[in-house]
Amino acid sequence: MKKLLLIATGGTIASIEGEEGLVPGLSADELLQYFQAGDQNIDVTCQILMNRDSTNMQPEHWVSMAETVAQHYPDYDGFIITHGTDTLGYTSAALSYMLQDLGKPVVLTGSQVPISFKKTDAKKNLQDAVRFACEEDMGGVFVVFDGRVIIGTRAVKMRTKSFDAFESINHPYVAKISGDEISYSWKPTTPAGEFKVNTKLCPDVFLLKLYPGTKPEIFDYIKAHYKGVIIESFGNGGVPIEERSLLPKVKNLTESGLAVLISTQCLEEGHDLFLYEVGRKVAQYDVIVSGDMNTEAIVAKLMWALGQTSDPQAVKAIIETPIAWDLSVDWGKED
Repeated sequence: MKKLLLIATGGTIASIEGEEGLVPGLSADELLQYFQAGDQNIDVTCQILMNRDSTNMQPEHWVSMAETVAQHYPDYDGFIITHGTDTLGYTSAALSYMLQDLGKPVVLTGSQVPISFKKTDAKKNLQDAVRFACEEDMGGVFVVFDGRVIIGTRAVKMRTKSFDAFESINHPYVAKISGDEISYSWKPTTPAGEFKVNTKLCPDVFLLKLYPGTKPEIFDYIKAHYKGVIIESFGNGGVPIEERSLLPKVKNLTESGLAVLISTQCLEEGHDLFLYEVGRKVAQYDVIVSGDMNTEAIVAKLMWALGQTSDPQAVKAIIETPIAWDLSVDWGKED
């Protein structure tokens, strides 16, 4: 018999009508009454870890989830985490770094409509998550949503209302689920090491999205209050080098030991700092590059890397090394 632990954290899937709008509030028994395994060989235990709108999710809550999985790891064959959709991609990425060499599936899911509503996607998503959590020889963190399985570091919420809210960015979908059938398009390799948990995080990370007119002075504030900054630049990685040039500030941050990561606002295909002058000018400083990682993974990975070390070179090495399939192995190589 497969034993699964359902870890509930709140979100739309567990929401009820409150005085000021939807708010998470279902109990473990109420959640389980909607669950229909359809298989007597599956035993599901539900634990309410928290009841939060995912807008209120913080790095400390990622740690609680990781520690809960680690605590119960020997006792269950798989884990399901129900979660609000708005920050689910950040959580799935963070858990991918904190839960290392998983030999069992940790599946995150949620819904766009509460499970108690008549027209809801919650029941299907939960049943699909349970189905995938029972897979043999499957280890890692995954997002299951609208019949699609996404590796945890590649899930991005693209739509606010539609049931197909999530897409896999810069990486193949793991599989598609239709009833009891799972059709794989890509299958992760089984980890070689033993499972371990590392929940050290440093949340002192700033995410800056550039726009025409960004004031260089913002970097003075960042330098005084943060240990790392992610600059979401334009296109292939360019930053302004003429009026309101950001180069002197980036140089100052790197020389002061702050971790400076250059990313792109474009969702797909990553960036190449050496293609244009505006990229090469910033690449001359000791910046970190994100390759084809998505923002959710970059934020979580930088927090996790800074939790391991304050050495900028060591942080750079961690970020630029693929972990949990977050970065294409051949990214940046010449054709």
